[in-house]
Amino acid sequence: MGQTIVLTGMVLAAIPIGDYDKRITILTRERGKISAFARGARRQGSQLTAAANPFAFGEFEVYEGRSSYTVVKASISNYFRQLVEDFENVYYGFYFLEIADYYTRENSDEIHMLKLLYQSMRALEHEQLPNRLVRCIYELKAMVVNGEYPNVFSCQSCGREEELIWFDSSRGGVLCQGCKSSGAIPVDASTRYTLQYIITSGIEKLYTFTVSGEVLSRLEWIMRDYMGRYIDRSFQSLQVLEENLDFLAR
Repeated sequence: MGQTIVLTGMVLAAIPIGDYDKRITILTRERGKISAFARGARRQGSQLTAAANPFAFGEFEVYEGRSSYTVVKASISNYFRQLVEDFENVYYGFYFLEIADYYTRENSDEIHMLKLLYQSMRALEHEQLPNRLVRCIYELKAMVVNGEYPNVFSCQSCGREEELIWFDSSRGGVLCQGCKSSGAIPVDASTRYTLQYIITSGIEKLYTFTVSGEVLSRLEWIMRDYMGRYIDRSFQSLQVLEENLDFLAR
């Protein structure tokens, strides 16, 4: 016998089903990532219309059937309207949603990933923080939450903790002066400290700093190369993001 339960989470994706329904993917605090039907969400005047869209965060009352969930009603506390009204922000936002969808699973403990996603969406709404930096922080911390991050604390070859001036994605992290490899790139102290701070800090402290343009460029290069090696998926939203950023920069 199914029952109604209340879950707190954020809508990651929504696709139309039939003439009036939607199937939505929600990252929840209690059940991890779930898929649920929102009956009549595309019907004019439906109470689920706004709640069945990406970025909606709040409480979802769902009927738990044998093999699926159905949204009965929702109480949304944040639609991230400021984010979705800005073209650049929304492109980053969809990319963040897709990363969350990639990493999370049903019936897994995804509290930290949900908290990271929520705080990162809020960070996109703050004009003081460059979106490029928010992206680097989110990408790296998402990997930290899922245990796939690079070692930036000691040499991957000899274990030395001094003179860590090289980074090699193929080796999984930093290298000291004496262990330089052919594929390594130089990493300055400021960039290394930034990587260490992101990895070790609590999620609530992630978006409390800025960096120089040089450090940001180095962070972007490192994350692009590292993710390209260790994530076995191409993100459609990332392609759209980069294409539109190129267009907006013209």
